Amino acid sequence: MRTLTRRAAGSKSVWGSLAVIVLFAVSGCSTTPDRAVSDQQLRKLGESGQAVQARQQAEQRLRGVARAYAEHTPLSLGLVVGHDVCVPGSGPGWFFQQKTDDYKVVCSMNITAYYGADPRHVGDTLDGILTAGDHARTGPAGSASTIPFTHDDHGKRLVAYYRGHGPNPQGPQAPEPTRLAASGQTLTWDTTRDGAQRRLVEEPYAGLVDDPPVSRVARDPKTATVAAIRKRYGLVFKLELPYSGYYGLLKNGRIRMK
Repeated sequence: MRTLTRRAAGSKSVWGSLAVIVLFAVSGCSTTPDRAVSDQQLRKLGESGQAVQARQQAEQRLRGVARAYAEHTPLSLGLVVGHDVCVPGSGPGWFFQQKTDDYKVVCSMNITAYYGADPRHVGDTLDGILTAGDHARTGPAGSASTIPFTHDDHGKRLVAYYRGHGPNPQGPQAPEPTRLAASGQTLTWDTTRDGAQRRLVEEPYAGLVDDPPVSRVARDPKTATVAAIRKRYGLVFKLELPYSGYYGLLKNGRIRMK
C-alpha cells in the first residue's frame, strides 16, 4: 500500500476538533475566501518533510490497529482503505473564532478495514474479538486503545445471542444487532438472517478524490472488493477508525505532530 502516511488532554481535544473541521473543509476549501494559505502553498506545506514524516507515522499507527484485529481475532483482513486530507487554516476574515485560526495547514487521516468471517460462527468470532479486547485492557499501558471492545454486559449478551443462548440484547422486536462502538472505533457486520431487513456491509465510498497531498485515497489491495471478501468468507466485518489529526503548522511557525 502506498504510504499514507501526548500532549495533555486539552491538546488531544483540539486535535479531535481539528479532525472534524478537516472533514467539513475538504469539500469547500477551494472556494473559501478567508484562508491562511493559497492552493499552491497548501500543496507545498502538505508535501514538506515534516508533513511526510507525520503522515508515515500516522499510517503505521492506524494500520497497526487494523492488523491487530487480524492477528488477535478470528477476522481475516481483506481490504484497507485510507483517506488523508490537508486543508488550509482560517484566514483573518472570519466573523467568529475557528479552531484553525492559529494554523496555516492541518492534516488528518482515517482508515477503514474490511475483514472476512465465517457466518456460521459469528458468536465465536465476536467472542474472539472481545477476548482480544480483554487482553489489551489488562496488558501494557497504552495497549487498551488497540481493540477497545470487551466482555462488558452488552458484549456478553451479544455473544450469547449469536450462539443461540440468549435473546436479542436490543429487545425482542429489535432488528439483528450488527454494531459495536467504543473509544472512537466502530465495528459493523453483515446480518446473518435472511429476510427483507437483511443488511450488508457496503463497498467503500467511491466519491473521495485522490489528489494528494490535499486529498489522498489508497486501497490495499487495489483491486479488492467487499463483494469478493464476502464470496470468499461468507460474512464481512467493517472496522472504522476515526479521522485523527496528525500534522499542523501554526502561523507562528511551530509544528504540532500527534
